[in-house]
Amino acid sequence: MIFSAQQLFSDDQAITATAVSTNVIDLGATGTVLNAPSDLKRDLGKGTPIPILIQVTEDFATLTSLTVSVQTDDDENFGTATTVVSSPAVPVADLVEGYKFPIIWVPIGVNKRYLRLNYTVDGSNATAGKVTAGIVMGVQTNVVAGA
Repeated sequence: MIFSAQQLFSDDQAITATAVSTNVIDLGATGTVLNAPSDLKRDLGKGTPIPILIQVTEDFATLTSLTVSVQTDDDENFGTATTVVSSPAVPVADLVEGYKFPIIWVPIGVNKRYLRLNYTVDGSNATAGKVTAGIVMGVQTNVVAGA
């Protein structure tokens, strides 16, 4: 996968308790077309799918499960964050290095300026576990025979 530093939510981020991604992506302000009555509307998830990768880079330990949500807001501090999609709660047994969360596209509903991820830990706080996540050029989906 090819990551861009400007489109990276988490770079080997340790997730030991419920937290938000280290980075927030600023999609920029929408403008107004000449003589239009209002600003342009955005929905990043419509049209050609934009791949996103959320992958475990270090095995998790001691928590029960982890849920990842994509959030958007007009405020960089996410005072009124809107969750547009959430993964199912992934049990700790599956949270091993290489695991990819099932959110693979920027979802429909990303219609505000700022974008981030929210990691929700269920059960005890984790004593280990890291995630790298961001918008990517493409997500490798091939399966090796016999694997």
